Amino acid sequence: MISIIIPTRNEEKALQATLEDLRKLREYEYEIIVSDGKSSDRTVEIAKKYANRVIGYSGTSRQTIGQGRNLGASVAQGAYYVFMDADVRIPDINNFFNRLVKDFEKNKNLVGATVCLKVFPAERTMADAFFFGLVNCIYYILNNWLHIGAASGEFQMIRNTAFTKVGGYSEKLVVGEDNDLFSRLGKIGRTKIEWGLEALHTGRRAHTIGWPK
Repeated sequence: MISIIIPTRNEEKALQATLEDLRKLREYEYEIIVSDGKSSDRTVEIAKKYANRVIGYSGTSRQTIGQGRNLGASVAQGAYYVFMDADVRIPDINNFFNRLVKDFEKNKNLVGATVCLKVFPAERTMADAFFFGLVNCIYYILNNWLHIGAASGEFQMIRNTAFTKVGGYSEKLVVGEDNDLFSRLGKIGRTKIEWGLEALHTGRRAHTIGWPK
């Protein structure tokens, strides 16, 4: 089974489309877990319509994304954990996961995988195309050639036993917890970027604060 874990906080604008797309998966048994960090909008209401489980953060301080992802993983039952952002969409979802699962089945030393990241065509700028193209190439070199784990949090697929072995995401890091996890995974097994598979997203962070920042 594949456990798809999505951390959220006020994601009512993006979440429904993402969950509807995930519900098109037919090739494998799966569960969708939404890990919510005290949303004040309709995020939880939307999540409950589509997710198998919605789990809420009960701490008093603001939740880090590492805490959110680990909280979702704590109730996951799949052989593979897929961590996605709430604004990520996967084209041709059945072929997408079929290729990834076969990668893990063929290589028992494979502990983590990611895919190429692109902004939705309607929202993509020239800067988006350049910088994400550069990032994808860097991840290819690091993972597939140099065997150094590196991946962005928009999409990460991890063998559950490996996730447990490295202790999950760092809950102290405010940013960079995604690459930190893959770096640690790369020390106990192989990681890779599946070239040719894409995850589309809004690119909202760069669009909000600008690429220079």
